[in-house]
Amino acid sequence: MSFDGLNPDALAFFDELAVNNTKEWWQSQKSRFTENVAGPFEALAEELEPEFGPVKIFRPYRDVRFSADKSPYKLQIGLVTRASAAHYLQLSASGLLIGGGMYQPTPPQLAAFRSLVDEARTAPDLEATLAEVRAAGFEPMRDDELRTAPRGFSADHPRIDLLRLRHLAVGREEQPDDWMWTPDALDEIRAAWHVVSVWCDWLHANIAIDPEAR
Repeated sequence: MSFDGLNPDALAFFDELAVNNTKEWWQSQKSRFTENVAGPFEALAEELEPEFGPVKIFRPYRDVRFSADKSPYKLQIGLVTRASAAHYLQLSASGLLIGGGMYQPTPPQLAAFRSLVDEARTAPDLEATLAEVRAAGFEPMRDDELRTAPRGFSADHPRIDLLRLRHLAVGREEQPDDWMWTPDALDEIRAAWHVVSVWCDWLHANIAIDPEAR
């Protein structure tokens, strides 16, 4: 399957799903999802895999076991590379989210990151890496960040914004644009993932993949 661009109907599909998040509506629109949403993502994944490695496309079903929200279907489609510091792409009604890193670092990995943030000797390399990805519009993901300093660190630490992070990932949002619906989307996403690689490479070089290795 060749990649000819994402399909703009995906935006309408997720808008409609937001107000019709039921099994009945999904079944009536399942072929539309397969053709206009999942199909282009599968073709895109095939194009990206030779350079970035195996890619997983997330299933459209929500895990509602521990959620108050029992709506059964996700309002986005996402794909991720199968690496400890991974590349990520998500399409929803609001456009694209491009990013990557370690979304759920282990406690030892997070502790190792905070140690590098804290040390005057290692912090400049980290800050230079973040400056490079920020120049391309990527920012650290601050979802669920700590409200104050983690235990053992001062609230007035000069790099408190980094110490508070819980996800070691960066991301950039792209509003819906004409390039997304053309083959040019592959080059745009590939170029963005090259920037994400700068961050992933830093994580691989500095944060032990095996938590017992540090």
